[in-house]
Amino acid sequence: MESKKPLVPRSYIDIDGKVLYSEGDQAWNLVRLKKEVLNEFYQLREKSSKFSYHMSYFRVYEELEKAIRGLKKGGALPVLIWFYKEE
Repeated sequence: MESKKPLVPRSYIDIDGKVLYSEGDQAWNLVRLKKEVLNEFYQLREKSSKFSYHMSYFRVYEELEKAIRGLKKGGALPVLIWFYKEE
């Protein structure tokens, strides 16, 4: 199993971005990281490094609250992302 080391930002981040359609993959799979994110997670600029992510979606608040209690036991704080459909 790979060991994963969480990246930790230096300060609070609050930005808006876009999800883009990838013509080559014919899928909505491209999330561009803005400069502010790269400035805080400076390790992401290392071109020879590999990075991964873990995404969780909870359908009910009770499951989210249980996960938050688990986060308090240690580990990295999550990055929250909301998806919106623009009009």
